[in-house]
Amino acid sequence: MRFTLRQLEYFIAAGETGSITLGSERVHISQPSISAAISHLEQEFGVQLFIRHHAQGLSLTPTGRSMLFEAKKVIAQVEGLYTCASEAHGQIRGTLSFGCMVTLAPMLAPELAHAFTQSFPATRVRHVEGNQEELLSGLRRSQIDIALTYDLQLPTDIDFRPLARLPPHVLLSDGHPLARHSALTLKELEAEPLILLDLPLSREYFLSLFIKEGLSPNIVTRSAHQEVIRTMVANGYGYTLFNVRPRSDVALDGRKVVRVRLAGTHRPMIVGSATLKALEQTQLVRAFATHCESFVSDSYISGMVAPQYEARPASG
Repeated sequence: MRFTLRQLEYFIAAGETGSITLGSERVHISQPSISAAISHLEQEFGVQLFIRHHAQGLSLTPTGRSMLFEAKKVIAQVEGLYTCASEAHGQIRGTLSFGCMVTLAPMLAPELAHAFTQSFPATRVRHVEGNQEELLSGLRRSQIDIALTYDLQLPTDIDFRPLARLPPHVLLSDGHPLARHSALTLKELEAEPLILLDLPLSREYFLSLFIKEGLSPNIVTRSAHQEVIRTMVANGYGYTLFNVRPRSDVALDGRKVVRVRLAGTHRPMIVGSATLKALEQTQLVRAFATHCESFVSDSYISGMVAPQYEARPASG
């Protein structure tokens, strides 16, 4: 073998970021080193891995895409050797791939990952964000070791450990006529313009709240991006229904939003850790799952208002 694992890592970094510059930033190495590694691999295997676009980065060739997939498997297998060795000595070390529901990631992922690596310095956490379908697919393809997601239509091959209950609530602009209410019913909201969170399973969940009560919401627009919806709400386009409760009551444009309790009995979303049942979990994954229990519960959630305070008037 006339190439190194380090060269494979540099190739992976460039392939996943589509850029020599971004790849060098990811692995903390100079750009010439990345370029040299790619050139060496292309010469060694006699193939072209990338198409170079002037001032627009790189794109993988079909062969490059295939080799990127295989290179990632090689690196994962090597990391598995270190994991096996560390477990034999009772140590927690290695690289963990952590997936997080896109609506939860801005609040949960940073503190969870940082606190874990602080507790276990010999570990690294790579986190990815996605909707539930993407996270479950990542678990099945071994692209993700563990995911934080919701208990929505979970298939039988997924092991789910519930952590916290997140009841739905209403989000309004600070100047909305209903913003000073202590609670609102779905009937009171039926005719109001609704901005719907348009993510797989999440949208079905919110619509089911209305269907259960024989109501039809007035959907004026949709978005898959939570912060876009918060900003639209803050600007008075309408209201929305959310389960997540950011501590901030300010949208990205600086305008305020107000959280109002949704009256009635509604099924909460339950956030928890998900793993693949058929896969025996490593000590590293088990340690992270236990770590999640300390940072996600009804009494405390990283970056969020804790569910147990739902009865108290709150903003955000």
